[in-house]
Amino acid sequence: MHDQLSQTFAALADPTRRAMLAELSKGEANVSELAKPFLKTMSLPAVTKHLHVLEKAKLITKTREAQWRPCKLNPEALKDASDWMEQYRVMWEESFDRLGAYLKTVTDTPTKGKNNGRKK
Repeated sequence: MHDQLSQTFAALADPTRRAMLAELSKGEANVSELAKPFLKTMSLPAVTKHLHVLEKAKLITKTREAQWRPCKLNPEALKDASDWMEQYRVMWEESFDRLGAYLKTVTDTPTKGKNNGRKK
């Protein structure tokens, strides 16, 4: 998986990583703060691996300030994924609009010579 978009979607596929991104959407946080909600179910090294995947996908940036490792959300990487999905959203909406218009013509057209399922 070498292209950036594939790395982004692979990173977003995991609920733990999405939860970490949601937390970072509130503002910068250090690794310990991000790890805290997950330490009941996983080890700190596992949390660190999740952060590494997010960093490799460029969804977050992690810097070093003495012992503190602040992490920040990188919204530009999410914008690239959103832009890619947007083209398909437009296509699907147009398809659904055409289907809706077709179904309206089919259901609005009375059938001639039939009793429409009613018994005489």
